[in-house]
Amino acid sequence: MPLSVAWVFSNPEDFQAALGKEVVRSLLVTGQGAFRARLTQIELNHLRFAAGDEELSRIAFVAVPADRVLVLFPIGDRPALTCGGVQTRAGEIITIGQGQRIHARTDGPCRWGSIQLSGDDLAGYGRTLTGAEFVVPPVARWRPPRAGLRQLRHFHRAAIRAAEMRSRALADNEAAHGLKHQLIHALVECLSARSVDEETEGACRHRDTLARFEDLLDAEPLPGIAEIIVALGTSHRMLRECCKTHLGMGPERYRRLRGMLLVHRALRSGSPDTPSVSELARRYGLRDLSRFGANYRALYGELPSATSRDALHPRSGSSHIPAAWRPRVKL
Repeated sequence: MPLSVAWVFSNPEDFQAALGKEVVRSLLVTGQGAFRARLTQIELNHLRFAAGDEELSRIAFVAVPADRVLVLFPIGDRPALTCGGVQTRAGEIITIGQGQRIHARTDGPCRWGSIQLSGDDLAGYGRTLTGAEFVVPPVARWRPPRAGLRQLRHFHRAAIRAAEMRSRALADNEAAHGLKHQLIHALVECLSARSVDEETEGACRHRDTLARFEDLLDAEPLPGIAEIIVALGTSHRMLRECCKTHLGMGPERYRRLRGMLLVHRALRSGSPDTPSVSELARRYGLRDLSRFGANYRALYGELPSATSRDALHPRSGSSHIPAAWRPRVKL
């Protein structure tokens, strides 16, 4: 049975959870202001696709499952995603292969579409439709024929619109099955074009360095940049170059923002055993406590004490599940 959900979010952690924390390992908002995002997701017999509309710049660390391929493309005229340091432009598609880890960032308001499907299914459809071996590189940017991309966007948009309008069209198994085949057929046509920029060996090494950088930032206590450089076996200059290209900022600032996110997550847990704010700040490498409160408020719109208080004493009648998580429509 097809499943369709549409959400509006005011909290980035809820947005990350809806995207799937096993795929989006971290979501770090870098823009200031009220967070707002809209997400529509549809699953048709193991084919998953989505449309996102975001207002603030952010950096997502994405880990594609070992058996799936992720396809990303811009929607509308808003600036597109930058994946692995490469920005997608109108008329282009980014593919991220099975088991790959990559940073996808936005530099302001952004609308994007995605398709996630089995790598084996895509290869099988590709062989059937093209009569040749069909291999998707680890990371690549494609410039498909206009007709193929127009078809892909048409089928994607029609399904997203049906979900957002609470249409029961997707509840018809035969119609859903037909839509799935049309989407994959259009995708294969787009990826059959030879106009493709594959990731270079150097870019692949940089992406791997940043994936290991993310692994180290999950440690407690949060290691310093000097420790991180030693663990990565690289130089500060090389790490800075990788971060500037892929993250849009230097490693020190990214580490500091990740530390703020970890403090925020700990305070939101609502556990009575949560350490004090100052202890959490030190644990996550935020040494300048005099500036911590102001920086925290600039990012999250409230002081750390307010986050902790609201988590420990939620408003009467509130649900344990954020309202933004509740699907507006299930088919």
